Amino acid sequence: MLGSPKFKIIQDLIANSTRDELIWLNGYLAGVVAAQGGEETQDAGAPSIPAKPAVGKITIAYGTETGNSKKLATDFATKAKKNGINAKLVSLDQYRLNDLVKEEYFFAVISTQGDGEPPAAAKKFYDHIHQNGYKLEKLKYGVLALGDTAYPLYCKAGEDVDDQLSKLGGQRVISLQKCDVDYEADAGNWFGEILQKLNGDGKAASTTPAVVAKKSTGKKVFAGTVLSNVNLSDRGSNKQTHHIEIAADDMDYHPGDSIGIVPENPLATVEAILALTGVDRNKLVTHRNEEISVFNLLKKKLNIVYLPERAVRKYAALVQQDIPETKIGLLNLLKIYPVKDAAQFEEVIDTLEPIAPRLYSIASSPEAHLGEVHLTVARDKFKVNEEIQYGLCSDLLCGLNQDETVNFYIHKNTQFRLPAPDKDVIMIGPGTGIAPFRSFIAERDSTGATGRNWLFFGDQHFASDFLYQTEFQNWLQTGVLTKMNVAFSRDQAQKIYVQHKMLKHGAEFFEWLQSGAYIYVCGAKEPMSVDVENTLLEIIRKFGNKRDPEALAYLDKLKEEGRYMRDVY
Repeated sequence: MLGSPKFKIIQDLIANSTRDELIWLNGYLAGVVAAQGGEETQDAGAPSIPAKPAVGKITIAYGTETGNSKKLATDFATKAKKNGINAKLVSLDQYRLNDLVKEEYFFAVISTQGDGEPPAAAKKFYDHIHQNGYKLEKLKYGVLALGDTAYPLYCKAGEDVDDQLSKLGGQRVISLQKCDVDYEADAGNWFGEILQKLNGDGKAASTTPAVVAKKSTGKKVFAGTVLSNVNLSDRGSNKQTHHIEIAADDMDYHPGDSIGIVPENPLATVEAILALTGVDRNKLVTHRNEEISVFNLLKKKLNIVYLPERAVRKYAALVQQDIPETKIGLLNLLKIYPVKDAAQFEEVIDTLEPIAPRLYSIASSPEAHLGEVHLTVARDKFKVNEEIQYGLCSDLLCGLNQDETVNFYIHKNTQFRLPAPDKDVIMIGPGTGIAPFRSFIAERDSTGATGRNWLFFGDQHFASDFLYQTEFQNWLQTGVLTKMNVAFSRDQAQKIYVQHKMLKHGAEFFEWLQSGAYIYVCGAKEPMSVDVENTLLEIIRKFGNKRDPEALAYLDKLKEEGRYMRDVY
């Protein structure tokens, strides 16, 4: 029992500590107790001195797309060093794969992207561990998986890495920890437990994975009112790109953030499925711990429009038919390979995945457009079996009328933020990739930022596809936009893209880099972002007089300093 003076000290320490500091302190004190092993100290009044940790060296590797995994891994490495453990911190794209068989303690922090895939930076490592031919007999490991429970394959990349390291002979120091978008507390507790174990006997504590329950995302959903919805594409355009303005109360976002929207399924499709299967539309079923009618489940919760191949495989197994693995809508699937009765269709419902949120970069500035959020949405158009189809969410958004309501949440992107007001920025955003840069420039204009702004924009035709043309020309005239280069690919015989304009102005581009400019890229992941990065390397080689190893090192340094940021999809 602590005396009053000591208890007062503890109370003051708790009151003035952050959540992360308290989590660290919890692990630290647990390590002290474990190190003392219950033995009495020489002097009850003397301060406790923790014993040297049983484990002296660990590797903490991260695979990230938006930077959250890197931030967590960096925090973990700092805490490990404060506990006397030498922590090697490394990105998985820089990790020497042959070192894995030599590792003794290895902890991975990895996010999940797209359709359950590892981030690009972790792909090489992910593929390597899934190749046979070696064993990790001395490896003791742990995996922290970052994800979003709103998506069907929640934390799938982390699950795969954890499972495969075990198959290769590794022993878990700690069970897999899955983290949702509000990950800080769970991640801190996970690493605190690791420190406790490493400060103890250092032995692997668990050889079997634990199933970690999914929890609610904690996202705040806003009910926005549509103020306006305008097609930016002029006559003659091959595209339909809308500027949508939405008003909502109490929004908190920054330039670089996105909004997430979970679209509902078309009413006609839902009604056709109900009629075809004979299922009771009002029957209550349980979905993610929520009681909901079959109708509302099909309308608002489940993906029924474009089923992924894995969902088609499950359907085939249920109806016991040989169905080609292809993307197909549930309605067409039911027409071609019908269920035998309503009861069997209820079994099908259990296999369907939730509707995944769609993310759209915010095109407005909280300073310039108070209480509003603006979007730049291209209506997705494609063919399935020669029939024209439209993207579920983009079609919904482009069809919204004034005063209609749309529900959304703010998706933070802390790794795509404006630098200090006096820093220069270079923005590369073809097509709808222009959205965050409209936000950036409006914000810098409203706040009086003194740094220079250079924009590269591209699309198909000058006359019909120059998005926000008048606004950008006004910013050029007032000096907020220092320089703008445009590339319209189909206005001449030979296609010209933003990367060609970058190279054309390569000497000045490199001068901006040398003076500390920050580079931002937004738009299609492939091929645009790949072509832009290759061109950036070419500029560094040509105008920086650097050979390949030096040019790559220069680019890596830009990334490490947070001066080269991408938001690609």
